[in-house]
Amino acid sequence: MALGDQTLPFATKGYAWLPDLRRRSHGRPVPMRFGGQRAVGVSGPDAARFFYDEGNFERHTALPEPVVGTLFGKGVHTLDDQAHKARKALFVALLMHQDGIDNLASLTGKIFDEAADGWRGDRPVSLFDGTAKVLADAVSRWTGVPDDERDLDALTADLVAMVDGFATLGPRHWRARVARQRRERRFAKIIDSVRGQDPTDTPLSRIAHHLEDGRQLDARTAAVELINIIRPTTAVTWFVAFAGHALDRWPASRARLRAGDDDYTLAFVHELRRFYPFAPFLGARARHDLSFQQTSIPRGALVLLDVYGQHHDPRVWPDPYEFRPERFLGRKVGAFELIPQGGGDPRTGHRCPGEKITIAVLGTLVQRLAKLDYYMPPQNADIDLSRVPARVRSGWQIVVP
Repeated sequence: MALGDQTLPFATKGYAWLPDLRRRSHGRPVPMRFGGQRAVGVSGPDAARFFYDEGNFERHTALPEPVVGTLFGKGVHTLDDQAHKARKALFVALLMHQDGIDNLASLTGKIFDEAADGWRGDRPVSLFDGTAKVLADAVSRWTGVPDDERDLDALTADLVAMVDGFATLGPRHWRARVARQRRERRFAKIIDSVRGQDPTDTPLSRIAHHLEDGRQLDARTAAVELINIIRPTTAVTWFVAFAGHALDRWPASRARLRAGDDDYTLAFVHELRRFYPFAPFLGARARHDLSFQQTSIPRGALVLLDVYGQHHDPRVWPDPYEFRPERFLGRKVGAFELIPQGGGDPRTGHRCPGEKITIAVLGTLVQRLAKLDYYMPPQNADIDLSRVPARVRSGWQIVVP
């Protein structure tokens, strides 16, 4: 029997909502209504494999308008089938080239070092706010946004607002909408300006001159796709603040990060992305009548893949509520096990092609954070799991002597 509409319970319970429902159903899929629509909640690697079967689902009608209007915009995330593959090829070329990834990570580290020098003194600074500005600076430079168009404080505030407001209909949501509209307009003007220049190899120029079916994207769509590189990179700040939290709670990790142990750093980054909350679930819509684990999924129903629940499922991760980077040492991570940015193949499916950038940039920053000499003043460092996206309440205040 399907549960009644679960929109309000999700808004109240946040990350705990879908895992709680699945525990009550003994791990089976959970039929329900969500956002006034038929839906089924699923979790686990088998569910992720099922969810990312392109023959089963479409995405362009599944994303709620509030999420499109704040986090994603009307770009690659709202496409399916051949249109998605064509647009995805652009992102694969831009975001999965190792030299480009290394250049962005190196630039981010350099800007972080410069920022940390400016934090010195007896005044507490917010690691969240400081890192957000570092990341916005680095990725906007790397993409080729002109210096006179970067207005860094305003750009950082808008990018953070877009991420912070995607899962609420309160004031955070409206700030996110205004921020997205402002940035799309601003970047569309930049796109038009770049189209009057000779092409270069920067992501900005390549997006501006990108052709689909022999035509350039309209300037607003191209602006959305530029934001779809800059915004997710800036969102790494959530995990840097979580890294501060983790290093305080589990300080044994600090020595290996300080030593520059790259294998351990990668394991630490994976564990951050598994342990700490970001996306609560992902959604797609059934293309036709389906069945999963003896549960019928009618055509047109939403399927909600429980990301947070999967990352804390003891059947997938032994002792899931222990922060243990060692669990990722000496093992290959399955494409449908760790899914903070989706599952499957990022080159062809709906897994984020920028995941390697997230991993590289986050690895660079956690090593530097581990080496940074600082202390934490008294603060409220709670992480409220009813708030989506969750964040350290204080922003992780530090004093750098």
